[in-house]
Amino acid sequence: MALHSTGHAVSSSNALLVVHCDGPIDSDRVRRSLDRFLDVCPWPAARLRRPFPWGKLHWAANRRDPLTPPPVRRQAIATVDELRHAIDAELNTAIDPRRAPPLRLLVLDGPPEVTGGGVLLLTWFHPLMDPRGAQNLIHHLVHLDGHPGDAPWGSTPPVFVRAADPRSFRERGRLARKSLEYMRTLPRVRPVSATDGAAGRVRFRHASFVEHESAARPARVTREIWWRLAVVGKAMCALWERRKCPDVPFLLPVAVDLRRKGDLGPTFGNMLAFHFARFKPSDAGDMPRLASALRDQMADALRSGQIEANDVAMDFLQYRPLAMVRRALRWKGGETFSFNCADVTDFPAALARCFERRVVNAYHVPAVPPRPGIGVFFNRCAGRSNVVVAWIEGVVTEDEVTRIVETVREGLGWTEAP
Repeated sequence: MALHSTGHAVSSSNALLVVHCDGPIDSDRVRRSLDRFLDVCPWPAARLRRPFPWGKLHWAANRRDPLTPPPVRRQAIATVDELRHAIDAELNTAIDPRRAPPLRLLVLDGPPEVTGGGVLLLTWFHPLMDPRGAQNLIHHLVHLDGHPGDAPWGSTPPVFVRAADPRSFRERGRLARKSLEYMRTLPRVRPVSATDGAAGRVRFRHASFVEHESAARPARVTREIWWRLAVVGKAMCALWERRKCPDVPFLLPVAVDLRRKGDLGPTFGNMLAFHFARFKPSDAGDMPRLASALRDQMADALRSGQIEANDVAMDFLQYRPLAMVRRALRWKGGETFSFNCADVTDFPAALARCFERRVVNAYHVPAVPPRPGIGVFFNRCAGRSNVVVAWIEGVVTEDEVTRIVETVREGLGWTEAP
């Protein structure tokens, strides 16, 4: 996506973290925290660079030149529609990381029935960090807000970026080649997506639900990513049938967070490796069996070292233009994956309060690339389960999005949150 956005693409590569609080958020406190953060860590004000034509794509923060800090803006809203329009504008106002900071902050004020009391929108250029990294950044800003002084972290500040891989270039190159060989085995049949090449604005639909324990499907089962992939696969299968798409295998990336459990881990950069799940639309009729098959695929990928190889290959891709990547993978027609699906799991308990306000809900809204043009994303916060469908205008209709959300709700046994 970073390679795509530094070329001639017009689509947005933004991602949002939307945090609803129980009262108005003081934008001056957010601004002061961000200024203090930039004294320690420059990446939110960096620029994306690539020495032409074969240099490494990288974030550059030159301390000798003044960098424009990311702005912290404030906006008043009065209705749910205005809230949706504000999120839509942040999603579609693309960030050019070569010329502007890769991060924006917007504070929204409005009535409690619309905002909960106040909303903080964190918008970033997607390759700057992953969703967990965005949560980490908010955590750091809140920590700075509550710890005045010259050394808010004492003598050991957090780890902001991932340490360099200690393995030799030859060893990493061997793993990267293994990943490429694996990727070449995936598109024996070109993956099909719902898009017909539409290139409109990014749209989104957010809904909150409450989970209920079921004798047939306990919450532990429905929270597994494999069950959720199977449920989303069933929703996409119905879409495929209406579009009369062939019964060729779905191909979709499944993110694997490389951070250790219980640790914040690095904030900036890519901390995700990818496994590529495959299944036919016709397999979605038996969700328990499909979920079990998807789990087995991941287990096989871990045993064979494919997850590690794919992680290493991501570093090597920083040296290659997107066109060469596609040629190497032998994909034609611009198709990459059939759809996107991810689960960010629980919003951190450490962020139960944000700038002295109680968090009542938080969810992620990412842009999706023109192909596949649609994605379904999950997380949980403050007792609510959130689902966000993001799509490119023209790929699906509003009614089709409603059917997808309803299929997800039924498959996971949720009821609508009050």
